[in-house]
Amino acid sequence: MTGGPVWRRLLVPVLVILPVLAVLVALGTWQVQRMGWKTQLLAEIAAAEASPAMPIPANPQPWTKVAVTGRLDHGREALLGLEVRGPVLGTHLLVPLLREDAPPILVDRGWVPLESRLPIARPEGLVTLEGYVRPGESAGLFAATDDTAGRRFYSFVPEAIGAALGLERVAPYGLVVLGAANGLPDPARTLPRPTNSHLGYVITWYGLALSLLGVFAVWARRRLKDPA
Repeated sequence: MTGGPVWRRLLVPVLVILPVLAVLVALGTWQVQRMGWKTQLLAEIAAAEASPAMPIPANPQPWTKVAVTGRLDHGREALLGLEVRGPVLGTHLLVPLLREDAPPILVDRGWVPLESRLPIARPEGLVTLEGYVRPGESAGLFAATDDTAGRRFYSFVPEAIGAALGLERVAPYGLVVLGAANGLPDPARTLPRPTNSHLGYVITWYGLALSLLGVFAVWARRRLKDPA
């Protein structure tokens, strides 16, 4: 029995598994690249979080840490979304910040329970708030319907919320206040961070590629030992 006919037994299986192997390796490599990008992004967010807030520019970039001065219009408070903390159902307190030479900004002052007898701090006069810029969004197809009369909103659409609150125009972004826990409302502690679960995907795709090679190697060895 010559070697040629024996190796020809593996030709078709090799041609079948090579594209599959290439796809698995490509997916693993792509996840490695994504993991590197996400790691760098998280490092940039951590650096921005540790740095002082900069005065808010005319057109701030989303998720940047800024400081802005104005007067909170507590008479136009609204509620945004729903969030459960432990056994307590709550929401986020949204208040327009009125500025002299710029349109109002909708400020997410933090979480408040829907039902509570605890007092909510409402500072008067000129205040300077620090937080991060939240971009506006559009209401999704399956988003809950806003209760404009009750000033309860489930999608952060600045133009629509501003109009419902009787404001002629508002900034096309919002400000999420950053701070420590000190009563109500309870502000955000950190800038939002995306999850970085790419290492698990890297292990999965490369692991499948190695498993495929292992299974093929065992099968090929047995196949080559079989008589012609």
